[in-house]
Amino acid sequence: MTPEDIILKPVLTEKGYDGIADKKYTFIVAKSANKTQIKIAVEEMFGVDVKSVNTVTRPGKLKRMGRNEGYTPKTKKAIVQLEEASKPIEYFNSLT
Repeated sequence: MTPEDIILKPVLTEKGYDGIADKKYTFIVAKSANKTQIKIAVEEMFGVDVKSVNTVTRPGKLKRMGRNEGYTPKTKKAIVQLEEASKPIEYFNSLT
């Protein structure tokens, strides 16, 4: 899998913005990716040094449309902590 297949999109929420000051960045990642693959993909895509990766698998929410029920898809979120000496990710710097 290429880094573009692993890192799907950044999470742009208030809680995600709070972590930018501590060099913590949040991404939606592929459900089949493990922590090692996520670390390598972030290092290749952004040219930074990753200290740790934490992952959370979020279940889908129950949604109704009339009398029909269904679930939204499951997603996997990764919180990436960079090394202190590492440069920040430029994409997130433009958002703060």
